[in-house]
Amino acid sequence: MQLLQSFVEQFTYLGIYLVLLAGSLGLPIPEEMAIIAAGVMSHEGLMAPWPGLVVCLLGVLSGDVVLYWTGRNGGERVLRWRPVRFLLTPARESRLKLAYHRHAVKTIVAARHVTGLRAAAFVTAGIMRVPFWKFALTDGLTALLGVPFSFALAYFFTDHVKAIYANVHRIERWIGLVVVLVVAVAVFLSVRKRDRHVVEEVDGPAGPSLARLIRPSRQASSRR
Repeated sequence: MQLLQSFVEQFTYLGIYLVLLAGSLGLPIPEEMAIIAAGVMSHEGLMAPWPGLVVCLLGVLSGDVVLYWTGRNGGERVLRWRPVRFLLTPARESRLKLAYHRHAVKTIVAARHVTGLRAAAFVTAGIMRVPFWKFALTDGLTALLGVPFSFALAYFFTDHVKAIYANVHRIERWIGLVVVLVVAVAVFLSVRKRDRHVVEEVDGPAGPSLARLIRPSRQASSRR
C-alpha cells in the first residue's frame, strides 16, 4: 500500500492512470483506491481536480477496452493463455457466455464494479462479439456514474475531516469522527454485499447463475 501511494504521489497523473490501467486489466488493485487517492491529491493541490477526474476515467476505460479487444481479436484462442484462464474459469466462462447471450447490457453493468469479475466479463464480451458501440456506451455510462462519485466523495471527505478537527470541541470531534466512520462502514458493507452477491451469482455452486438472475425476455414471451 505504501509503495503504491508513493508511486502515485511521485508520478501524479501518470501514476493514477497506470495504477487504474493495471487494476482494470485484472491485477488485484481496487480501482476505488486509486480514484480516492486522486481525489485527496486534488484536494491537497497536488493535481487539478478536473484533469485528475479525466485521468481516472481514461485509466478505468482504457483497461476495459483492452480486455474487450483481446477477447474480440483472439476469440476462443485467448482461453489457452494461462492468465486469461486464471481469471476466466470454465464454469465462469459458461455462465458469462449465457448471460451475454441473453442480456449483454445488464451483464456489463453488473460486472463493471466487481473487481474479481470485471476482467473476465469484459474478455468474454469480446469473445462473444458484443457490438463494440454497445460495450463502450454501456461501460462508459456506468463509469461516468461511479468514478466521479468516488472522486468527489474523497475530495470533499478530506475537507470535512479537516473541518471536524479545526472547528469543534474535543468531544464533538470524536462524535463527528464516529459518525463519519459509521457512514463509511455502512457504505462499504453495502457495496461489499452487492459485489459478493454478484460474484456468487457467477461463481457460487449453490446459487443461480448470473444469467438466471437476468431474466431472459424470450422466456417471458414463450410463456405468452
